[in-house]
Amino acid sequence: MPGRFIVLEGIDGAGTTTQTAMLGARLARAGVHVRTTREPSDGPIGVIIRQVLGGRIVGAAGQAPGWATMALLFAADRMDHVEAEIAPFVASGGVVVSDRYDASSLAYQSVTSGRGGEATVEWIRSLNRHARRPDLTIVLDVPADVAASRRAKRGQAAELYDQNEVQRALAAFYKELARHVPDDRVVLVDASGDVDEVHARVAAVYDASFEG
Repeated sequence: MPGRFIVLEGIDGAGTTTQTAMLGARLARAGVHVRTTREPSDGPIGVIIRQVLGGRIVGAAGQAPGWATMALLFAADRMDHVEAEIAPFVASGGVVVSDRYDASSLAYQSVTSGRGGEATVEWIRSLNRHARRPDLTIVLDVPADVAASRRAKRGQAAELYDQNEVQRALAAFYKELARHVPDDRVVLVDASGDVDEVHARVAAVYDASFEG
């Protein structure tokens, strides 16, 4: 089987982390050489980004870095992630399943830029033009209020992008993701319901994309 690169995307609380793990486990049970990963990555730049998202690193004014700085950080982390982990594993014939990729940058940084519009999206896309394209991007589509309820149940401190109004704008962006990456294979999956129901939908999309 040729190597593949699969990405799961969605707003915070959509279930990308859970569904990445479940899809990875399903493929492993089927005997597939599979690796799950995430962005921000566990590489050096990814660690810095996670500290920014959690409020442990702030700028000189005591605030988080601006949207453009964050876009540059994410792009740098992504290239390191591709070169160190994703590309070698896929080249070996394995399947990489990633919890987020460059669609998150397109969504989060364009929404928080205060500008929006195609020019902002295009600039962010240009930063990532050398990043390997996914073979399939699955967007977990869930209403913003449902995702907010899930985040509240975690009992964790809010992160940089967890404001409800930001998440509503992100949900709208993700519904239109295919328009922003027209050469990619993007499939929206209903992510409401329990984790097993959502997993069945994700698995069905994966199977339909690569079997038959």
